[in-house]
Amino acid sequence: MTIREELEQMERENLSEFATLSVNSRGREIQEEPCDVRPVFQRDRDRILHCKAFRRLKNKTQVFLTPKGDHYRTRLSHTLEVSQNARTIAKALRLNEDLVEAIALGHDLGHTPFGHAGEHVLDSICSEGFKHNEQSVRIVEKLEKDGKGLNLTWEVRDGILNHQSSSLPHTLEGKIVRFSDKIAYINHDIDDAIRAQIMQEEDIPLEIRKTLGFNTKQRLNTLVHSLIRNSRGKDDIIMAQDAQEAMIELRSFMYAHVYKNPVAKSEEVKAKAMIEQLFNFYMEHPKFLPDKFKRMIDTGESQERVICDYISGMTDQYAIEKFSEYFLPKAWQVDGY
Repeated sequence: MTIREELEQMERENLSEFATLSVNSRGREIQEEPCDVRPVFQRDRDRILHCKAFRRLKNKTQVFLTPKGDHYRTRLSHTLEVSQNARTIAKALRLNEDLVEAIALGHDLGHTPFGHAGEHVLDSICSEGFKHNEQSVRIVEKLEKDGKGLNLTWEVRDGILNHQSSSLPHTLEGKIVRFSDKIAYINHDIDDAIRAQIMQEEDIPLEIRKTLGFNTKQRLNTLVHSLIRNSRGKDDIIMAQDAQEAMIELRSFMYAHVYKNPVAKSEEVKAKAMIEQLFNFYMEHPKFLPDKFKRMIDTGESQERVICDYISGMTDQYAIEKFSEYFLPKAWQVDGY
């Protein structure tokens, strides 16, 4: 018996009857020889962790564009917080931690530079639309490894695609990540907003704080425990009604006071203009695209979609550099001076 088979046997013996077992995966689009050490979801986790798109998350905006300070969240630190929350919940419910972690680490791979501002621009100017969850799946299916993709299991791709509120994953592990994403960003965005001095803890409505807690630690504890208590022994992931309603109200409060705050979003107009101008530039001058993207167009991919692929994959700084290269004048210099 291989180590992988021993681990699969441990899953059968120790995980909940509602867990997604590695041996029961619907599999990959392209069949592969199984690893002798890692079950399929652990293998997917490793592939995501080592891919280029994952590494670029460290230089992509979460909420605050180019913040002055080392402690503001980036898209990468957000992803890690989602993963940690999700693993805590999955372990307590005896669900598949490897599947949860793979989905969590991959759920935001498709995010654009400059956070949701970049996503909204591409969605508005690309006739085919743009959604970061769909782009995350496109990355793992097609764009990584020079067009080969990561060949992930169906369950991981399903969880990545359906981590937003508009749709539901087909596994309990995917549902955990869907909740964990909201729990993470609401709470760490409050922390960052307080650090940026655009709000104070006391600004949060008192009734919400009475229900969820009076600081970030208490709120995280309340929400995570609510999911665990209400989901144990059930074929669903459920939060207590009072906690869920308070979380929804807190999210609405954050939209009104932080996500649309003129201080937090002071540079967003410029970021949107940059993304739009880069998109239009590449539409008019596709020869400036890297060769691998030009080859995608040559083989029948939509030019708009390929340009979205390229721009959405940029880090904040790289987008600024490309914009400067194409649109800002450079000093004229004569050799010898």
